[in-house]
Amino acid sequence: MNDIDESQAPLLDHLIELRRRLLFSAVAVAACFAVCFYFSEQILTFLVKPLLAAGQKRVIFTQIFEAFFVQIKVAFFAAMMLAFPVIANQLWQFVAPGLYRNEKRALFPFLLATPVLFIAGAALAYYVTIPVALHFLLGYQGNLGGVQQEALPSVENYLSFVMQFLFAFGLAFLLPVLLMLLELAGIVTRKQLVGARRYAIVAAFAIAAVATPPDIGSQFLLAVPLILLYELALIAIWFTEKRRAKRDPGEATATDGEIVERR
Repeated sequence: MNDIDESQAPLLDHLIELRRRLLFSAVAVAACFAVCFYFSEQILTFLVKPLLAAGQKRVIFTQIFEAFFVQIKVAFFAAMMLAFPVIANQLWQFVAPGLYRNEKRALFPFLLATPVLFIAGAALAYYVTIPVALHFLLGYQGNLGGVQQEALPSVENYLSFVMQFLFAFGLAFLLPVLLMLLELAGIVTRKQLVGARRYAIVAAFAIAAVATPPDIGSQFLLAVPLILLYELALIAIWFTEKRRAKRDPGEATATDGEIVERR
């Protein structure tokens, strides 16, 4: 019990502290939003580059205020990305006093890995998956019995399309963090995760089918990384089990018993 911080504040003090952390987070988001709104046109230019690379040189807006609200959405989207480290830090400072020292050491790497994995997933979506999906979807343009079929996407529709991909891939890449946290909390074990591998493969393709367009290429570009991340999580959990076994001989005995049982 000596590991935990010596602050057992009443509920009202916890609520005041939570309000303070939320206020800091809101100020960070507002400041980032102001900066991102100033550069919203440049951010939107960056987001439409895959569309331009796919051969589509025109987007439209069908309502007078649509282009303005798109810039607000772009600025808010970018602001949340920029402010995430501040939000995560405020959340950590609120939760950390209630954790033991070993729990802090265990959770801190996950806090650092979360933005890295999210950005990696979003980058894969932007540089690989979105161009593949656009080439497939825009390939339906052409002559249909004398009638010219042409794609005229609205800027809001395209922004929703891009955000769907970025968030889907970013959140999907957090799978190792989720699995390791579940194992650390004792909700699942590595043995259970290994036994559920076949179901995880089916779930990966099901998630890809929902989160991507109906072409096979886009689905594979999400499903295959999900399966690889699942395997990566199993390897990372194996290493953490070995590390815990060295610290706790009793746990090492239990692990040996599981190995004998599997044999």
